[in-house]
Amino acid sequence: MLYGKYTFSLLFRDNAILPEYKGSTFRGAFGVALKRVACALKLQDCTSCLLNQRCVYYLVFEQTSAGIPDDGGRKRIATPPHPYVIELSEDFRTRFQAGESFDFSLLLFGKANDYLPYFVYAFDQMGKTGIGKNTAGGRAVFLLREVAAEKEIVYSSQDGKMRQGAFTCDLTLPCLSDGQEHAVSKVLLTLQTPLRLKYDNHLNATLPFHVLIRAMLRRVSSLLQYHGGGEPALDYRGLVARAEAVAVEESSLRWFDWKRFSNRQDQAMLLGGLVGSVAYTGDISEYMPLIRFCEKVHLGKQTSFGLGKIELTGVG
Repeated sequence: MLYGKYTFSLLFRDNAILPEYKGSTFRGAFGVALKRVACALKLQDCTSCLLNQRCVYYLVFEQTSAGIPDDGGRKRIATPPHPYVIELSEDFRTRFQAGESFDFSLLLFGKANDYLPYFVYAFDQMGKTGIGKNTAGGRAVFLLREVAAEKEIVYSSQDGKMRQGAFTCDLTLPCLSDGQEHAVSKVLLTLQTPLRLKYDNHLNATLPFHVLIRAMLRRVSSLLQYHGGGEPALDYRGLVARAEAVAVEESSLRWFDWKRFSNRQDQAMLLGGLVGSVAYTGDISEYMPLIRFCEKVHLGKQTSFGLGKIELTGVG
């Protein structure tokens, strides 16, 4: 699966007021800006638009499995995952002064990387419209100064041009094993942003290893099925069954609730998830590629907001 990580550097023109968790705010404004930039017919119902199969907005925000050609195979995951994640830095401040900078990353999966210029332009236009609030009551405008991939400049406001280059890598399960030959019997995972997982149709406030692995298998399968080379041939039942033998050694996980405002539903919504750290012990070696993969793509529900960011902070 093609994988790109692009760092966007902003400069606030106004004194800005933003929520503590900014992913939902950025995602909502990004969607509005991208539709304004990409929509040719200005239709409200994207599913009935005859141009939707060539529209970057539809691909990123609206596409369902009904809009994807059927390859005749059985689909484990019915609904395509969004081909992007807005990954915010761990800056929980709510007030920024004019002249302050703010960085975030945009993760793109599969052919969404081909549309990077649209995304850059959408964020550039979003800066002119504004985001959050300013101290005068309107929206806070910003300048999109630069977009970079690793240390290579992709876009600069100085000339307003996109650079050409190979900014993506091929993200697969085998290449994430890091050539690890020794047995892994302990890992420490840190949930950097709230992790929302459903098991038995309920959101869980605990994280047994087998529940974590079920979620990782869903995430990996869905991304590779719809945005990569196809669903991977994995021993799903066996992986889950063996994961039940891995124990939680220590946990500082806690449930954290936060609010976001949904423009579509025109109401505030309470979203919660797990944050903190958890240590697992057992035979973990075969799960390392899954963990490494999900470190890069986030995990669970509402990943497009930046939720479900995990980090492997210890291996033993």
